[in-house]
Amino acid sequence: MLEFITEKITCWEKLQKETKPIYIYGMGDGAIKIMSVFRKYGIKVKGFFASDDFVRGHYFAGFKVLKLSEVEEIEDDFAVVLAFAAGYEELVNRIKEISKKHTLYVPDVPVIGMGLFTYDYCLEHGEEIQQVYDLMADDLSKKVYASIINFKISGDIKYLEDITTEKIEIYRNIIKPNLNEHYVDLGAYNGDTIKELLELTRNKYVRIYAMEPDRKNFKKLSRFVDGKENIYIYNNAAWCTDTQLPFSSKAGRNSSLANQGVKYIDSRSVDSILGGREATIIKMDVEGAEREALWGCCQTITRYNPRLMVALYHRNEDIYELPLLVHKLNPRYKLYIRHQLYIPAWETNLYAVLP
Repeated sequence: MLEFITEKITCWEKLQKETKPIYIYGMGDGAIKIMSVFRKYGIKVKGFFASDDFVRGHYFAGFKVLKLSEVEEIEDDFAVVLAFAAGYEELVNRIKEISKKHTLYVPDVPVIGMGLFTYDYCLEHGEEIQQVYDLMADDLSKKVYASIINFKISGDIKYLEDITTEKIEIYRNIIKPNLNEHYVDLGAYNGDTIKELLELTRNKYVRIYAMEPDRKNFKKLSRFVDGKENIYIYNNAAWCTDTQLPFSSKAGRNSSLANQGVKYIDSRSVDSILGGREATIIKMDVEGAEREALWGCCQTITRYNPRLMVALYHRNEDIYELPLLVHKLNPRYKLYIRHQLYIPAWETNLYAVLP
């Protein structure tokens, strides 16, 4: 079992034994999470650096933030720990260039939730992880799944280098949008994924339902859909039932439900919004609430077999729990996993379609 998991030593254990001075690349939430784990493991950080555009003589965690060139002047050699996410080609290439000159670690810390993704964690959930691997519909999905897990344990970006798929290929080869879609977008942000769909279908569709909980994002979404017919938008969080939930608003892609939100927001289930009407595609990227959102689609999934596009990277357990839930809700689905250009392993998604 789990023969496809070849990495057993975690990124954190490697950093414990690192003899070179360790510099963290980046600031913000990612760096704060990494520093917290460093304290747990007794890992010492020598300093911080940022991309040249972000260095303005300020300090982070008590360290003056340097440029990479300044660190290279100070140190003969050093290790770099990446503390932010890169999702566009120029920045990804910059990180790869750094990895050619210096030892690079890209630790996996969950976007939402607690705990670390380690080999021991995989063993604890070995039966579920193996089951998901065996359920994959093609060899590429199995390769992506194995590579993502090995990356999450090791923090080595080599596992991400040859598993990237362009989004357009996923649309064309798996989702295959047509001109008669009933599209549901959970976590609609500013309408960017609706725009993708409309470009592929030449602005043809039957209905679109879009849910976005963040107030500022919802205003952007409202402007985007203004004047378009049969698009219904909801300033709600996607959930398994209609209720109220605490919500942390960040006016960006990372707004999320929270244990202690600054305010409460109405949540809705897809089954409630549709009221028995059809869905042909459901996309969800809801910052860690995918499990509950899926349960909120269970009647729609059972009745209409919509194609699903589900984010798999917010919580540690998503990588096995969400595919198994989709399989439970509709065992007829063929399951695929694809990873789009991103460091760390964000934009890793599950796709479910009927044979």
